[in-house]
Amino acid sequence: MYKILLVCMGNICRSPLAQAVLQHRLSAQGLLDQILLDSAGTHGQFHAGEAPDPRVQTVALRSGYRQISQLRARVVELADFDKFDLIVAMDRQNLAHLKTMRPDNCRAELRLFLSFAPALAIEELPDPYYGDIAGFERTLQLCEAAVAGLLLACSNKLR
Repeated sequence: MYKILLVCMGNICRSPLAQAVLQHRLSAQGLLDQILLDSAGTHGQFHAGEAPDPRVQTVALRSGYRQISQLRARVVELADFDKFDLIVAMDRQNLAHLKTMRPDNCRAELRLFLSFAPALAIEELPDPYYGDIAGFERTLQLCEAAVAGLLLACSNKLR
């Protein structure tokens, strides 16, 4: 089984939304039994145990993604670097934080989420937390583009 961890700062906006999109696409392609997904935050202690932001839940549901209210924020742990094959950061700041945490000789590859969507010509998934619902909708569109590329990369790993 290939294991992917999606990481943002608080684990209440970007990473749970990316998880919902990826979970939906994996289900549609019959790959749920081959890929394990989770999400976490580099600074998740601020929101540990909380459900995703209500605006994330609204945007996800309106767009036909599964209910994500049961997800709970958690903090990235050192064990994650050996548990997961791929740890995907939503922005450079979180990627840098992950690199400082990363133990020597761990198994996880670290990548930026939008690196799976090079046609977008942006590297970081903007954090919509302090904005309005339009920012969350834009985040969803970017997640959908990156998930398409991530799935392609995963299918190559599963062969």
